[in-house]
Amino acid sequence: MKKTIEYYMSLPYRLEIIPDVEEVGYGARFPELPGCFTYAETYEDIIKNAMDAKRTWFKAALEDGIHIAEPISQAELNDLEEIPSQYKLRIPKTLYRSLKNHAEIEGVSMNQYCNYLLSMNDSLYSMNKREIASM
Repeated sequence: MKKTIEYYMSLPYRLEIIPDVEEVGYGARFPELPGCFTYAETYEDIIKNAMDAKRTWFKAALEDGIHIAEPISQAELNDLEEIPSQYKLRIPKTLYRSLKNHAEIEGVSMNQYCNYLLSMNDSLYSMNKREIASM
């Protein structure tokens, strides 16, 4: 069976909504969909933006032949609860200034911008790892 966008949209992917206390608004991501992240100023808009981002992510993945993982099981979710979700990181002042400037240009908080960059890098790493494994 060829899986379509509608097939993937019907699956129960976990949506994380992150209130932004520094800026007024919300960030949202689907942890099983690397790099699928969006932002909105209101709670109502974040839900709509998240569904649009998910649909766009599936469309791009299907067009590019990227493997789409299906949602993780409840047992796997329970295992994740044991993992801390905060990590303190020391960075050079010049890198901090650069990240802060880019976040301001994008109109998001530094936390959201760094989360976006880490998610994108993790996604690229995962895709490269799969490509190497398939060789």
